[in-house]
Amino acid sequence: MAVTPTLLTREGLRKLQEELEQLRTEGRRKAAQRIREAKSHGDVRESGEYEDAKEFQAFVEGRIRELELLLADVQLIEEVEGTEVVHLGSRVRVRDDDGYEEVWTLVGSAEADPRNGRISNESPVGQALLGRRAGDRVEVQTPAGLTRLTILEIA
Repeated sequence: MAVTPTLLTREGLRKLQEELEQLRTEGRRKAAQRIREAKSHGDVRESGEYEDAKEFQAFVEGRIRELELLLADVQLIEEVEGTEVVHLGSRVRVRDDDGYEEVWTLVGSAEADPRNGRISNESPVGQALLGRRAGDRVEVQTPAGLTRLTILEIA
């Protein structure tokens, strides 16, 4: 089975690399410290503190493995300005039927962060916007219901 490359912008790549480095150093150090502290309190067989520390360590190691896999095969997305068609890396300004405007950057799922205006190309909104032009209207089924968006600008 072929591995699908992780689609990332340069900023997304930098952030994931920084997170990985932080987990390998500070995260592991903090996990080891929490385990040592829990052990210093005596019998660990029924210690909630020890179990919490081990769960934290498992989380850190799991996230490290996840990031290593994501970063093993990266395809960079260039954020291009001045394009006529929405594609990965595009910044898109849209307006809904209530007149509310938002600006989103279309990114790969590994760096999606909707609260900060970075939506995945795999999300319903991202899929609806791909390949569209300024002036196009799209309809998107979201958990909140049917949403209609007008593409105002592609940068």
